[in-house]
Amino acid sequence: MKNPNIEIPTVGFVSLGCPKATSDSESILTRLRSEGYEISGSYADADLVIVNTCGFIDAAVEESLDAIGEALQENGRVIVTGCLGAKKDAVGHGVVEAVHPKVLAVTGPHATEAVMDIVHRHLPKPHDPFTDLVPPQGIRLTPRHFAYLKISEGCNHRCTFCIIPSLRGDLVSRPIGEIMREAEALANAGVKEILVVSQDTSAYGVDVKYRTGFWGGKPVKTKMYDLCKALGELGVWIRLHYVYPYPHVDEIIPLMAEGKILPYLDIPFQHASQRVLKAMKRPASAENTLERIKRWREICPDLTIRSTFITGFPGETEEDFDELLDWLSEAQLDRVGCFSYSPVEGAAANALEGAVPDEIREDRRLRLMEHQEDISTQRLERMLDREITVLVDAVDEEGALARSMGDAPEIDGLVIVPDGTEFEVGEFARVRVTDVDIHDLYAEPV
Repeated sequence: MKNPNIEIPTVGFVSLGCPKATSDSESILTRLRSEGYEISGSYADADLVIVNTCGFIDAAVEESLDAIGEALQENGRVIVTGCLGAKKDAVGHGVVEAVHPKVLAVTGPHATEAVMDIVHRHLPKPHDPFTDLVPPQGIRLTPRHFAYLKISEGCNHRCTFCIIPSLRGDLVSRPIGEIMREAEALANAGVKEILVVSQDTSAYGVDVKYRTGFWGGKPVKTKMYDLCKALGELGVWIRLHYVYPYPHVDEIIPLMAEGKILPYLDIPFQHASQRVLKAMKRPASAENTLERIKRWREICPDLTIRSTFITGFPGETEEDFDELLDWLSEAQLDRVGCFSYSPVEGAAANALEGAVPDEIREDRRLRLMEHQEDISTQRLERMLDREITVLVDAVDEEGALARSMGDAPEIDGLVIVPDGTEFEVGEFARVRVTDVDIHDLYAEPV
């Protein structure tokens, strides 16, 4: 119960950006609630507002700056954190401070302690021994039945189109015991699906030389395979994102075939032309990915592979693009996203020769997505008449929206069940697939 004689300070929160930023937001919110701060859904009720920003592409920068401006106008007391907070302009001045000099303070990403120090400075928390502070799984922005689990911060690669290392730094792996305790708390709280995220999931533990940690009194190596095996013991769906195709990824495919973790890989291949990949400085660019994909599917036939690609990278020729289309035809990926190349301030690719005109970048993006449509549809058609397990995301009078093992929330397709009105959100259900389209499955309850 709350002490009626103590006025509880209240913080508003705006969270923008990718799942890694969402994880940062959850960490800050968890600390706020554990220290007794209230969280407000409106500017008017908040004593100050925290805005967690994205600073990767121009559209995200604009959205973040607009959100900061709105918070300043509606509330007036604003703390900025996240990737945009670490971004500098050409003369080394902070982008946020240049546009919004009235913010209380600015930090970069993955800065829970720094944010809390600023909050304490501007909004001290009075002690209230009667307050029930926080649930064991922390504060989550996702629905109750799935959650993101960030296993590391930063990246050791220097891809020429990316500025993430300059914003988030080099790879820093979380202790495996800490990760497993968080995952266990999520499972115990009723979370049915844990989505593993980082900048480079495959590199987990490289920075600490795979040192041994402990979970449940047992030694566990700080390594991707050992983490996946341990997570697979929790009895919930484990989905891997941001996986680079290093050779040791082969080791986790049997875990998928055995049902320990979901048969799903999110691998940002980005391109197929070796010449373009070299210009991008992509890790594992020389790997024979087509052969490895074939071997993976021989071990785990139900494996779903999703990826993202960039069209119109500086120096990309029509021949390079045709090579990418041919590669997609061979690879038969299940899910594909594509971005036309967007110059990012501070990225090394800006200095490369052979800039591709905007209209050609976009034309190639559209052609790639049209090319992939038939492939994705054919991959989904394999599911016709099969009985599958789905996780229910929403239910109304028109039926249920669910996801299969091959569908990550918000980025992949749905399983639409018109007769699923009796399902409950957050439960696993068995359905039979009756129809497909480019992205989604249609099914009936079994």
